[in-house]
Amino acid sequence: MVKVLVTYYSKTGHTEELAKAVAEGVREAGGTATLKKVSEVDVAELPTYDGIIIGSPVYFGTMASEVKKLIDDSISVRRKLEGKVGAAFVTSRHRTGGKETTLLSILEAMLIHGMVVVGDPIEVGGHYGAAGTDEQAKKEALGLGKRVTEIAGKL
Repeated sequence: MVKVLVTYYSKTGHTEELAKAVAEGVREAGGTATLKKVSEVDVAELPTYDGIIIGSPVYFGTMASEVKKLIDDSISVRRKLEGKVGAAFVTSRHRTGGKETTLLSILEAMLIHGMVVVGDPIEVGGHYGAAGTDEQAKKEALGLGKRVTEIAGKL
């Protein structure tokens, strides 16, 4: 069974809501979802997952420092993440608000790890991952969780 880590930082609860929708998508696709705040993740456990999906609120067009810390700490397992499936989701109060730049900054780190990055297909929503706080964003998050699980299962 495909194991996917859905990890996030949430100050107001919006990113946590989206994380729950992502995890639901993983489960609907037949995977096992582990839902954790970034502060609860031990980087040594990252290689045990087939997929890793990271969520962050948008702060000045980039990820929260708590998410960046997880990524910075992940250098200790860099070579062990190669070939794992990665994806991202973000929330922002403003309708644009730097969502794409934040998604890309998370995905860039995954690419550096050698991960297989999964975007959000056009039929579901955005291009780089799920983004927002409305019902459409929750549909995108559900679809993203499913897609990561399906791709990880194929790999």
